[in-house]
Amino acid sequence: METGIVLLNFGEPSEPGREVVLEYLTRIFFDNADLEDAASEEAAWERSRELAKRRLPSLMEEYEQIGGSPLQEQAAAQAAGIDERLSERGHDVSVFHAMQFMEPLITDIPAELAEAGIDSVIAVPIYPLCGPSTTVSAIDSLESAIEETDGYDPEFTAITGWHRVPTYNRLRAEGIREFVEAEGVDLEDPDTAFVFSAHGTPKKYLEEGSRYDKYVREHAEALANIAGIPEYEIGYQNHSNRGIEWTEPDTEDVVEGLEGEAERVIVEPMSFMHEQSETLVELDIDLREDADAVDLDLHRVPVPHDDPRFPTLLADTIEPFLSDLEPSYYQLRQCECRNEPGTYCYNAGLPPQ
Repeated sequence: METGIVLLNFGEPSEPGREVVLEYLTRIFFDNADLEDAASEEAAWERSRELAKRRLPSLMEEYEQIGGSPLQEQAAAQAAGIDERLSERGHDVSVFHAMQFMEPLITDIPAELAEAGIDSVIAVPIYPLCGPSTTVSAIDSLESAIEETDGYDPEFTAITGWHRVPTYNRLRAEGIREFVEAEGVDLEDPDTAFVFSAHGTPKKYLEEGSRYDKYVREHAEALANIAGIPEYEIGYQNHSNRGIEWTEPDTEDVVEGLEGEAERVIVEPMSFMHEQSETLVELDIDLREDADAVDLDLHRVPVPHDDPRFPTLLADTIEPFLSDLEPSYYQLRQCECRNEPGTYCYNAGLPPQ
């Protein structure tokens, strides 16, 4: 049996071309079209294009500031690292990477899988915290695209939430410690504040049962305990474009609220496994300006996208499906966020909110 590992990512434009960015934004808005009521699919596309044109000028400015996103390059490097780890362990597999909103698109990958003779597909989203518009949507898109590919019917397995993997918690916490030491900052200094910044999500998803905010809280607590962070706050990086409610509080509100209470703030972008516009612009540029306005020195923890332990921990997560082991042997169980056959995670069995 030929097995293909498909790593799923969000995707971002590598270069700030107007038409590329517009198409990228349109895909994002259409993927979340169920947040509004549309009379038809055509109407949903029209609304998505309208929202994309509205958002285009500001996002173009962001990409021009950073010269395009490094996400694609980092994702390709991660795929190569995972391929290498699995090969070292004697697993003869092919590793692919696909994006929700940029080439190589998830919808285009099934043809490549079929041509390569892949008859067993394992989907692995590179999102630390399982969310409906990221992890679940990416897997749904891949499975749907496979089902729509004529004459192609591989076995399909998916792995969703993996933020509980001990190695991941350790590398993330150690990254925080190494960064603050290099910056000469004391986590226990009362003039030092710490903020975990998570990618936001519409409240509608939480009301429908998503436990994303619970994952954010538990992961922040775990990292704080391991890294020795005595006190911290959590903020969300929200993108309110449709007049709907998002997770609270906004990261910028949290930082601005520290005025007069601290001299510096450390920000950990806990939702991300790549450097991208949300870190390089929203935090490094926009949030820094917010911090400067209230006389705070901002220190932003780098995303550990190139930590050599990351390919290893994902290889560990994938390995049960390559070794005829029951997923439960490694504490992987039927996912509840995506309650579909063959979907596994480490978060199943958590108590309700």
